[in-house]
Amino acid sequence: MGHSTADIVICGAGIAGIAAAYHLSVKRGIKKVVLVDEGAPLSLTSDKSTECYRNWWPGPGDAMVRLMNRSIDILEELARETENRFHMNRRGYLFATAEPERIQTFRQVAEEAASLGAGEVRHHRGRPGDPPYHPAPAQGYEGQPTGSDLITDPALIRNHFPYLSDRTAAGVHPRRCGWLSAQQLGMYLLEKAREHGVFFRQGRIEKVDVAGGRVEAVRLREGSGDYLISTGNLINAAGPFFPHVARMIGVELPVYHELHLKISFRDPFRVVGRDAPLLIWTDPARIPWSEEEREVLARSEETKHLLDEFPSGVHARPEGLGDSDVVLALWTYDMRPVQPVFPFPVDPYYPEIVFRGLAVMMPGLSAYFGRLPKPVVDGGYYTKTRENRPLIGPMPVKGAYMIGALSGYGIMASCAAGELLAAHLTGSPLPPYASAFMLERYQDQEYQKLLEKWGDTGQL
Repeated sequence: MGHSTADIVICGAGIAGIAAAYHLSVKRGIKKVVLVDEGAPLSLTSDKSTECYRNWWPGPGDAMVRLMNRSIDILEELARETENRFHMNRRGYLFATAEPERIQTFRQVAEEAASLGAGEVRHHRGRPGDPPYHPAPAQGYEGQPTGSDLITDPALIRNHFPYLSDRTAAGVHPRRCGWLSAQQLGMYLLEKAREHGVFFRQGRIEKVDVAGGRVEAVRLREGSGDYLISTGNLINAAGPFFPHVARMIGVELPVYHELHLKISFRDPFRVVGRDAPLLIWTDPARIPWSEEEREVLARSEETKHLLDEFPSGVHARPEGLGDSDVVLALWTYDMRPVQPVFPFPVDPYYPEIVFRGLAVMMPGLSAYFGRLPKPVVDGGYYTKTRENRPLIGPMPVKGAYMIGALSGYGIMASCAAGELLAAHLTGSPLPPYASAFMLERYQDQEYQKLLEKWGDTGQL
């Protein structure tokens, strides 16, 4: 059996584990950090995301907005440092509705986001004295407004978002949002970490030795051989295997998993604006089928559910620069908890459902009905806490730490989450939002009361 020692072993080389390694080595000067993963870095779920980021988060409290604002600060610093190697933009998110009665909800959500630190709301009604609306550029992130633009002027919507349905009654455009290349970001962080001594081992963690209530060693399986790393510190950054690694030290974490898929397809007719923000339809929708298709679907128990109303949230964005005509799209209409398995199952109707759902928001896509562009389907598992907030900090075994339950926001949160984890491990001063993400929050009686009435009040 091979053997070595390390100051810190990080289980998981996804974006969270790599960000933790970066902050510990590059920013904190810790030399003997070992990053362990059964696969290649960034290969399990970190390369399957839509790669978006936002500081638009619901309460209660401002912890998520603070965490994301800090993460975006770091992303912007890294973009400047690298001449924007990972193609960060600030196109924003656009939430849209065809229901005029939802305008008040849009206003309330935008005002709540502003109160939590996302930035001011600018209301565009099409009246004299309205603030000017500044369209987001396709590339770059500097010099752009924060906050959000609430647009209820139909002419303004048609002018700037002509691909949306003519029925669109309102949109809210949060601005400190956009997307980037997660692969390029992750590889840059990993390169810098390796320059500062981080070592990557490809293997599967089989056992964690704990004695006297503290971590002593990590046992790996590398190919056909075993390997032992003596260490006093283990960081659980195992993504969908987050609870599995916790059980190795006798800890049960309050998390569950959802399967989230996405499709990518070519749009040769360029229905989706190539300069578009991330587009999100906030209305429930019935999938547009022809009468003949409806009759066929209704005959089978397997397909008649496709005639039901689907929940809100279908969304899409353009992908690529230059002559690219690729679009990424997803619709999480099935959020039942599942156990992670690889390869994961794919609903054979998923691509058609997502594509036709998008056509409710962007009717021009109906030009492809009957000749759907061949999609590529991928995805991964969201590991979530009940209230959809991460777990970052120490675990109930001395020397054990965690950075996980990052749900669908691992790319955008990883930089600040890694920084926070490094502060915990090194005993450095913690930011004001730290306690909101610690496991101990579930022992707080007031927090338990809050969980009983927790709701996505700030979500559209």
